[in-house]
Amino acid sequence: MRMRCSRLRLHSGLLAAALLSIGATAGPPATAITLKEAYQDHFLVGAAINRTIATGTAVQADNVNRTLEQVMQDIALVKTQFNQIVDENDLKWALIHPRAGADGYDFAPADAFVEFGIKNDMYVVGHTLVWHGQTPNWVFQAAGAATQPPTAADPAAANAAPGGRRGVTGPLATREELLERMRDHIHTVVGRYKGKIKVWDVVNEALADGGPEVTATLRNSLWHQIIGPDFIAKAFQYAHEADPDAMLRYNDYSLENPAKRERLKALIKSLREQNVPVHAIGTQTHINVSTTYETMDETFRDLATIGLPIHITELDVNTAVRGQANTNADITGSGQRTEGGVVSAADQRQADAYAGLFRAIMKHKDAVKIVTFWGANDAVSWRASGRPLLFDGNNQPKPAFDAVIRVATEAGSNQD
Repeated sequence: MRMRCSRLRLHSGLLAAALLSIGATAGPPATAITLKEAYQDHFLVGAAINRTIATGTAVQADNVNRTLEQVMQDIALVKTQFNQIVDENDLKWALIHPRAGADGYDFAPADAFVEFGIKNDMYVVGHTLVWHGQTPNWVFQAAGAATQPPTAADPAAANAAPGGRRGVTGPLATREELLERMRDHIHTVVGRYKGKIKVWDVVNEALADGGPEVTATLRNSLWHQIIGPDFIAKAFQYAHEADPDAMLRYNDYSLENPAKRERLKALIKSLREQNVPVHAIGTQTHINVSTTYETMDETFRDLATIGLPIHITELDVNTAVRGQANTNADITGSGQRTEGGVVSAADQRQADAYAGLFRAIMKHKDAVKIVTFWGANDAVSWRASGRPLLFDGNNQPKPAFDAVIRVATEAGSNQD
């Protein structure tokens, strides 16, 4: 899933020191129980963190604009509520490997993310190694071809380019060239964080969208066009070579759609028949306030038949009016789905949706091993206008937070 790319604008040392002293006493609201405490006997509870949180710096980029004092409060919230983190952006190819060649890597932001997790005794997850989005054009172009920017200023229009070329111009790389680039990238990145990053989203969003009328299993991405359908197996193979102890997962959205789950099951069955080391299923779970307990119960029941651990990887519940039609997390049109204002009685409807979701999770707790929110609070969410998370922009708990905690306490009472 696409998030924003950050361009750091650091404050001066004196200002940072002054605001740091302010933020040292600021923190999340005091609560009787935290998320990680409430679910500690069942699964890890995590959050995607952006570069501001990982580095403890104020940045202004795209739709992120947090003061250093606010960042310190965001950090305090993450440390208090969560025991697992995933990077929002900085391990994606465009950020960590923007240029070709051995000197084309930029490790500093990702290093900061991993160090943040280790320092705070958190379970660290890496996102993502192979994806059709946020991958530089040079990756797909023939050796020696001039790198061109996307042909459309609008990313959505670029995504819709003929053949799914996303603005890539000129001759494409050969299968051998692209496999070598993939192998180098995965070996370098996974190898650098071997033993530190415990789980990797190896391949992200490779399944075709749509209902049962869609006959294709895989998206027509450039990975698929150039390498062929075995690009997925190759990516998992390379990741396993780089860190044999890492848990490797396949991650996708809209798995609430039965037709897409069937494509997922076909893919995983094929990979396992080839002895490909795929260890977990990542279901993004970008849902809306209209999503019911019954839908999520059926989703988890069906996913559990695959026989692999289920990781909820990018959880949020959209309250925007235009976000109620579907749970599609593709970047095309995602901005529109956070417009139109929020639905009537949004806080209560969101709380009810979160409660239903977590009741379904607890019903399938033997299969669900990680639950990760896509962001720490509404202000830093990729769908900020849809107010999709448990904490508002001031890091105050919303009714949805209370609902999620209540599910855990009620489950504990029922076991007594």
